[in-house]
Amino acid sequence: MSQSTNKGLIFGIMMGTAGISLIIVWYQKIRKPGSMNLPKLLSLSNEFHSISLQDAVHNERGTVVVLQQSQFQILEKLNDLLMSVEELKEEVKFLKEAIPELEKHVRVELRGNAAMHRTSPQHQAARKKKAKLGRGISTSNSSEEAESEGGYVTAQSDTEKGHLFGHKASKKTRRLSLPILIEMVDDLHLKSDSDKQKGFELLCNHKNKYKDETEFMWRLVRAYGDMCELSTNMGEKKKYASDGKDLGERAVSQAPKNGYCHLWYGNLCGLFAECGGLQNRVKYGHLFKEHLDKAIELIPDEPLLYYLNGRYCYSIFKLNWMEKKMASTLFGVVPTSSIEDALSNFLKAEELKPGFSKFNYVYLAKCYKELGDKAKALTYCDAALLVSSDSTKDHHAQAELEKVILSLKQI
Repeated sequence: MSQSTNKGLIFGIMMGTAGISLIIVWYQKIRKPGSMNLPKLLSLSNEFHSISLQDAVHNERGTVVVLQQSQFQILEKLNDLLMSVEELKEEVKFLKEAIPELEKHVRVELRGNAAMHRTSPQHQAARKKKAKLGRGISTSNSSEEAESEGGYVTAQSDTEKGHLFGHKASKKTRRLSLPILIEMVDDLHLKSDSDKQKGFELLCNHKNKYKDETEFMWRLVRAYGDMCELSTNMGEKKKYASDGKDLGERAVSQAPKNGYCHLWYGNLCGLFAECGGLQNRVKYGHLFKEHLDKAIELIPDEPLLYYLNGRYCYSIFKLNWMEKKMASTLFGVVPTSSIEDALSNFLKAEELKPGFSKFNYVYLAKCYKELGDKAKALTYCDAALLVSSDSTKDHHAQAELEKVILSLKQI
């Protein structure tokens, strides 16, 4: 950052209230990596009121509002800088893990090239001789046989040759009926990461045919969410989240009484909030909570809703003093929730579907740890350990679980 930019930033901070400015600087110094994670930032959204430029113009305390707006912009820039640092750390970590594999790959390539150069002239002559013999085979068989790289003759069917020449021999992809398609993608969604990707591709292949069908639309929104969570590239994540959010908004508008439209649209709003700055997080975080509550009204027996609501309540409970002060200064209202609220939601998800998810067990353990019930916390840690880690989300849950177990040992 240039010297002139630093001066401008310092001047902006000095124009704010002295107490808030000092708090922000102090928070910048002690902030731990990952402390402002997605659930916490999403939690700021509930009941927050965005400050618009029009409000500032008509406000009697014009000077104060302008200074408040300036503070908001400064905080947003600081938040973006912190996000960039976190992403850089992740890139460095990835490179450190990839270098050994790259070195191994290079060695294999070098050995392969060395083996090719060591091929003797006699071997090359034998290959040429076999090639001549292959060309001498009768023309009646020429359409079904071809010579391999090693000089061997292999059979090649007309169908295979059709695939080699622009897939001319392949049949046109058969379009599935909507009930069969829905059954297939619902099944794929519950399986591995690769199966979720297959389900997304399957839905995209039928997008033109069923794009106006509500049951198709919310499943495609759900699939966009899967792809967003699976992607490790921020640009791709933002693209999936944006496309899914736009489709989800259309689905909710078309079927306002469909709980799953609200569920998956809200989920995409939360994922999109993760990809932007502070103001973006506040706006779409608010939509996340709004549509989550609406979905609970419409489909009260869906365990995922209570798990997401539990995550929301837990993140509100875990807001530290600095985060609450920032919320109060910028938006005037701070959402409240208790650890008991979070626990009741996680228990409800487990009641509706025992063994609902590895992450649900992890958060049940966290709640009981906060309540001082070490025995129950360890019980749910053991339950989480019994759940296999077959997906990316499960691997993240396992990492969180190990932290909880370590903290419980220190009590």
